[in-house]
Amino acid sequence: MSILVIKHSALGDMILALPLFRAIRRHHPDEHLVLLTTAPYVDLIAKSSYFDEIWCDSRPKLWQLRHTLNLIRRIRGGRFSRIYDLQGSQRTRWYYRLLGRPRPEWVGNAPGCSHFIPDSTVPIHISELRRQQLALVGIPDPGLPDLSFLQSDITRYGLRQPFALLVPGGSPHRPQKRWPAAHFAALANHLQYQGLQPVLIGRQAERLQIDEILAACPQAISLYEQTSIADLATLGRQAAVAVGNDTGPMHVLAAAGCPSLVLYSAESDPRKVSPRGDWVRILQHPNLANLSLEKVLKRLPPQRS
Repeated sequence: MSILVIKHSALGDMILALPLFRAIRRHHPDEHLVLLTTAPYVDLIAKSSYFDEIWCDSRPKLWQLRHTLNLIRRIRGGRFSRIYDLQGSQRTRWYYRLLGRPRPEWVGNAPGCSHFIPDSTVPIHISELRRQQLALVGIPDPGLPDLSFLQSDITRYGLRQPFALLVPGGSPHRPQKRWPAAHFAALANHLQYQGLQPVLIGRQAERLQIDEILAACPQAISLYEQTSIADLATLGRQAAVAVGNDTGPMHVLAAAGCPSLVLYSAESDPRKVSPRGDWVRILQHPNLANLSLEKVLKRLPPQRS
């Protein structure tokens, strides 16, 4: 018997889905478990050992009918007895329709499916919604993410203990989700004065922010374009504290157990999607440009020794 799980993206959502994968694996210990996901997450999920196979969905445009039908034929050929739709998107609802009859059991939000859960009409965290979804088939509360399968050697960075992780990035097309670099620089200097080495995490989209922080706080260490997801998890396990915007790496750090403060503007709703971990604190301000350093310092999580 084979089971298909569908989960496409994004990084934060994928980290939040890890407990769901673990719970499904435990519920189907003897079944052949297949994940349908996108290319950026194949290697990450392969390390978890939750799945026997991982299929890559290129997510063709729905008008690219040949590619879409090839995927539908592959799903039909898998002869799955049940499909868990953990994406719950318009795309995956189309997959349900295109499968035709007879369909396997479908656990998701596709109208007419065997185990239907409607989209919430009130703000609810995606983890809670997915917990309710799995409960439809008797799967208990999946709990928090566990990133123990992600290990990396971070000695190459030459960091000194204790260190603090700063994540000044966010969606490039939504700059309102970013606390200004000048504020991160002031925070870095404060942490440096307190005896913590500031460590900057970011990608190409954060280059300007990181350069500005380094100019104002030369003692900070930049790991710009140097960290894999496994590196982030290992850094999170060892860091004293992490502060960052609403962005994927903060999900990794929080799930790894790092005491984390996540900054939100009015651009996103932490009630729906926010990092989960042993110690996560949320600070929301309508306009992050006006969020003062003093307010951030008051909400800093307790630092691990």
